[in-house]
Amino acid sequence: MKIIKEFQQFAMRGNVVDMAVGIIIGAAFGKIITSLVEDILMPPIGAVMGGMDFSNLKLIIKEAVGTTPAVAIKYGVFINVVINFIIVAFAMFMLIRAMNSLKKKEEVAPSAPPKPSNEEVLLAEIRDLLKRK
Repeated sequence: MKIIKEFQQFAMRGNVVDMAVGIIIGAAFGKIITSLVEDILMPPIGAVMGGMDFSNLKLIIKEAVGTTPAVAIKYGVFINVVINFIIVAFAMFMLIRAMNSLKKKEEVAPSAPPKPSNEEVLLAEIRDLLKRK
């Protein structure tokens, strides 16, 4: 029973829950970016390059024989994945940059003026007394 309680405390800590939410959102974000690259960006890039479909680019090492499929290096799929990565990395960079700038604005936000030191208070009192004379 003790191990179950320890696991429950571990699983319910804020960091673990936040991390789980981040992973789930990241996976969904990755699917969106994959669709963006494969379905929106790569077709026009392929059209500009003469109707080239990157996902079909491959270097065949051994031809297919009968029911045995060909052995190939699929560098076109690799190109798509690299473009996916670059877009995801850039999007994450922009998101973190925006969060950091918001955090800096919170830190710089005007707060109450600092309390004057005892020395400053005494000097102000002396000044006020001298003005009255």
